[in-house]
Amino acid sequence: MITIKTLNQLKEQGDKICALTSYDASFAAIAEESGVEVILVGDSLGMVVQGHGSTVPVTIDDLVYHTANVKRGAYNAFVVADMPFMSDASAEIALLNAGRLMQEGGAQMVKLEGGTNKLAIVKHLTSYGVPVCGHLGLLPQSIHQLGSYQVQGKDPHQAESILEDAVALEQAGAQLLVLECVPSQLANEISLQLSIPVIGIGAGVEVDGQVLVVYDMLGLSDLNSPPRFVRNFLEGQDSIQSAIASYVNAVKSEQYPTEADSYLFVLDYAGC
Repeated sequence: MITIKTLNQLKEQGDKICALTSYDASFAAIAEESGVEVILVGDSLGMVVQGHGSTVPVTIDDLVYHTANVKRGAYNAFVVADMPFMSDASAEIALLNAGRLMQEGGAQMVKLEGGTNKLAIVKHLTSYGVPVCGHLGLLPQSIHQLGSYQVQGKDPHQAESILEDAVALEQAGAQLLVLECVPSQLANEISLQLSIPVIGIGAGVEVDGQVLVVYDMLGLSDLNSPPRFVRNFLEGQDSIQSAIASYVNAVKSEQYPTEADSYLFVLDYAGC
């Protein structure tokens, strides 16, 4: 069975961690059989499963339901469940909802978006034995503040802020970190500075692992202009099983992501 100790060992050994989203037992089983170590039950289900325009409408009941589905298909993978919008509005609310994801859903860890504003919540959850994964860079739950899904950390001030948040999250007790849509140079620096594993999505190849939305990497999402980090692994394959196996192999061998799949900016600040 994959545990947080397994993921730490992979980072220490320099072996890439392969993660994939899943929302049901069937995809979870295929992912696990293909060698995926981490299955993320993401609030992205609001867009690819429910058909919403963002992740904001997703509820804690939705996440509990889909996490339980995934656990019935994946017995050995490490399952991380998203804390949906407003489910972590306070430390006490977050604790109750994280408890549901673990007790009813079977999650081994919960993921929440945000940096400095979430430190007290991270400390509170971990003090009660709830493993936490942080999420920095592009924060999909903040889409109405951002206005669009765009790369974060492009200027020195913003990059420094993300780096500081990453360090603070680890110090607060986070045991895993997802970096979304940030320049690869920044992601590399964060991965080097943290002792916890860093999983990237649109964050270059130098992080400790990769995650993609399963619908995206199979070319099933309704994306008129997909992000540059999205690659259709079903192309040239004869089954979903072989497509996911191809993704795992590409991550493990560092053939994915390439520079063409990454955001490259010349950053000029103390950390990079």
